[in-house]
Amino acid sequence: MKEYQADVLVIGAGPSGAIASALLVQKGWKVAVIERQAFPRFSIGESLLPQCMEFIAEAGMLDAVNEAGFQFKNGAAFEWDGARTAFDFTEKFSAGPGTTFQVQRARFDKLLADEAEKQGAEFFYRHEIVSVEIEPEQSRLIAECDGERVAFNGRFVLDASGFGRVLPRLLDLDRPSDFPARESVFTHVQDNIGEAGFDRNKILITVHPQQRDIWYWLIPFAGGRASLGVVGERETIAALGESPEEILRAAVAAAPNLAATLANAEFDTPVQRITGYSADVKSLIGPGFALLGNAGEFLDPVFSSGVTIAMKSAQLASRCLDRQLRGETVDWQAEFAAPLKAGVDVFKVYVTAWYDGRFQDVIFHPRQQPEIKRMISSILAGYAWDERNPYVASAERRLKTLADICARD
Repeated sequence: MKEYQADVLVIGAGPSGAIASALLVQKGWKVAVIERQAFPRFSIGESLLPQCMEFIAEAGMLDAVNEAGFQFKNGAAFEWDGARTAFDFTEKFSAGPGTTFQVQRARFDKLLADEAEKQGAEFFYRHEIVSVEIEPEQSRLIAECDGERVAFNGRFVLDASGFGRVLPRLLDLDRPSDFPARESVFTHVQDNIGEAGFDRNKILITVHPQQRDIWYWLIPFAGGRASLGVVGERETIAALGESPEEILRAAVAAAPNLAATLANAEFDTPVQRITGYSADVKSLIGPGFALLGNAGEFLDPVFSSGVTIAMKSAQLASRCLDRQLRGETVDWQAEFAAPLKAGVDVFKVYVTAWYDGRFQDVIFHPRQQPEIKRMISSILAGYAWDERNPYVASAERRLKTLADICARD
């Protein structure tokens, strides 16, 4: 069996794995990234948030991303039964970038991985982890590739495997999410949108006219293509049709304004579905390992927070790990898990309030106070760790008060 030695073993080559590996090789550490699939490969989570740009810049990848020709994004638009509103992310409370991109993840993730590889991380594609031995000082991952086994030995393991959730599965870390089981049905289309005034620089979130817990995303890409999906509770979505394409077409037809926008769209890509995607774990950390991004917890796609959380986790973990590998004592709970969870919990407040209707009441309120809108815009732009923002620092209390005011007004 082949043996490979590195300082850090990263499971998964998606955004969190690529960012973490780049940040660590910049500090002089030898990093091996073990990825089950061949890149490029399809993934959803295509509408980045501006907060991501800070992590991309810190990883030394900003020029490559800016020059890749992805669709520019400056905000989010919302539509419900004829009511429309929009948030411009350049008009936000928090400091930091106010624009970003909408990306086909196959090309975007490959670009980040290639940039990390250029910086010195070693990538092993088509290697599937089949067993793990995690110890505080030395761990061993056994992977299979083309019928052969390879042993990867390292001083620490970062699990960036996303929905693959390698360590949660193999170390029995999974626990049920407290979110209801929802289903997402989605595809890419040639959108052929000729609608005057349609803003390709924003993701469009559409709420079902009658069932407000059903919503749709429309993410325009460069070149006239778009990502299209619908999300709802499992039984509701399943009742729309037999096949994924029947479900998606029926769902779009039930939202007249979205149907009009996509009247000339060509469904030229197989429609996919994911069920029960929300996930949680007993712990994000343990002796010799940490979980990044979706490998730890995934909430919901409604505010496109997944990639932002993944990149934030990579930033926090790489800083802690660099210090630990240099012999310093690191409190992973206080310096990684707790700060990461603080931002995740802020997103969770707004996701929960979206589905129970309170946050929708805020978003669609016809008389929005400009300063409060700037604070909400910051959260939608990904700045869920900016505790100078009252709607971050006291998310549940502030949002409840605001939703109560909007419901009465």
